[in-house]
Amino acid sequence: MADPRLFRLRVTFRETGRLAMLSHLELARALERAVRRAGLPYAVSQGFSPHMRIAFGAALPVGVGGTSEFFDLFLTDYVPPAKALAALQAASPADLMPTEACYVEPKASAASVACPVSTYEVQLSAAPAALIVPETITVVRKKKEKTLVVADFLVGPVELDGDAVRFTLEAKPTGSLRADAFVRELLAATVAEGYAAEGLRPVSFLRVAQRG
Repeated sequence: MADPRLFRLRVTFRETGRLAMLSHLELARALERAVRRAGLPYAVSQGFSPHMRIAFGAALPVGVGGTSEFFDLFLTDYVPPAKALAALQAASPADLMPTEACYVEPKASAASVACPVSTYEVQLSAAPAALIVPETITVVRKKKEKTLVVADFLVGPVELDGDAVRFTLEAKPTGSLRADAFVRELLAATVAEGYAAEGLRPVSFLRVAQRG
């Protein structure tokens, strides 16, 4: 339940360069350290093992960066957003840099589900003649195979502009299609159909937008 006594600050940041290789747990720890260095009055949880009240947006696959990632930080005292942002920027490395900060309502959707629609941009090692979007993708979760229908998660077309690919995926309450799994099968299908040579791979991979 939301605590009306706390201030919920939503911070947008970019995760780029080498720091795109952080796991979600490593990313969480890095952001918590930045909050502590910034000296913000963060709230802590109750119980035997109190921890910082911070909530993260949807996790990125390891190796995929982001330009519009965000987390919600719960504060015990009001700090002007511009002042909080400046403190976080001074305490953060360049590849994990906060870019915006604003307050959201205590009853707003949790950060993990607030923006289920994500847009990605991928730079490829070569320019394929066309792209072949697979109809289904088989994934392994908890040692069990599951077949996902791509059309259930893909929002709009997959756009190809030379060696750049842009696409949008929507996470559903019943599950989601990982962006890296989609790109892996997309490129495999494209190579199999002869529209690109073997060895086609992503050179850079970014989530560039999120929305509700």
